Amino acid sequence: MSLLDQIKNNAVPASTMRTAAKGALPVSAAETLEILVYLTQNPVFAQDARMTLAGFDVVAAVEILADPAAPPEVLGYFWMEQNRRPSLMPALIENPAIDENMLTEAAATGSREVVTLLLASPRARSAPGVVEALSSNPSLLPEELQQLQAEPPPPAEAPAVDDAESEAAHEAWREQHASEIAAEEGKGFELVASSEEEKTELPVAPVVVGSATTLAVTALAAGMKPLPGDEKKLSLLQRVARMNGAERVKAAFTGGRDERMILIRDGARVVQNAVLASPKLTEPEVEVFAAAKNVSENVLREIARNRRFMKNYNVVRNLVNNAKCPLDIALTLMKNLLVPDLKSLRQNKNVPETIRQLAFKLYREKTGPAKEIKRKT
Repeated sequence: MSLLDQIKNNAVPASTMRTAAKGALPVSAAETLEILVYLTQNPVFAQDARMTLAGFDVVAAVEILADPAAPPEVLGYFWMEQNRRPSLMPALIENPAIDENMLTEAAATGSREVVTLLLASPRARSAPGVVEALSSNPSLLPEELQQLQAEPPPPAEAPAVDDAESEAAHEAWREQHASEIAAEEGKGFELVASSEEEKTELPVAPVVVGSATTLAVTALAAGMKPLPGDEKKLSLLQRVARMNGAERVKAAFTGGRDERMILIRDGARVVQNAVLASPKLTEPEVEVFAAAKNVSENVLREIARNRRFMKNYNVVRNLVNNAKCPLDIALTLMKNLLVPDLKSLRQNKNVPETIRQLAFKLYREKTGPAKEIKRKT
């Protein structure tokens, strides 16, 4: 049993806990960080642990936080706004374990210091959703905004598979779902409707999903005038709107990311499912779908049924935090959330009260107080 496991099980004396909170145990820097982050939730040693983390060696911390395999709890701790250290942020921003949704949120609401760090990040500058969020941040200087708007969009992503493979996958899937596709013949393309709340919030927070494509589609569905630069996206939307059901299913398999971003909101369930079955679909796209509030319940259920998608922690977290996620799915997935995410979820007023209450219960169980209460009773 590791030392961290012993600490979690209250199997070490108080003196060892005190030494651990001061970062003085004879263990590696990575293990020390993990132990310290865990102790920040301890009612007795939390203050000492936070003080030690605030002064932790920068060189050692950067090496640990740059590793995609670093414990999510450690990455999450230093990513939290109140714990951010400018010297550590570049390593976190470039770490793929910090997903694009987290970067987008920081870009939209972060301080001037965070904005400067994101502007200096190649990863952030190449992510359309992050760039859009930065453009809406009030701390961004006018000349920086002009520079962002003048930059050419990043090159299109390389397909995960070749056209022959996607065509073969489409043919096999089409034969398997022939009756469902036939049922859509004669029916026009229709977007899944957004709620009135989403329509109202769109001009203020146009990066909820983090995609220029989704922004254009949502704006059109809401009857809004598209923002500058969205005309190409709307042209694509118009082309999709002229397709019949079978053609939209084929586009879901053989098209690019922009097509999938539109077709995932197709009112036809068979088209939604075709997008999720496409061999070209990437995990970052699924993360976006799982967080989106303008997709149908079917999309969220199909994502939750897919074992490959459920191996991605970001997808699980996004589903639970999505107000449109069916309650039965969210309740089932919550047990997989890490402590920092449970802590955030219990304060998320966009999810049902049942979710917040269970998040609080699981948070207490995982951080210790619940166990102490059981022993006293």
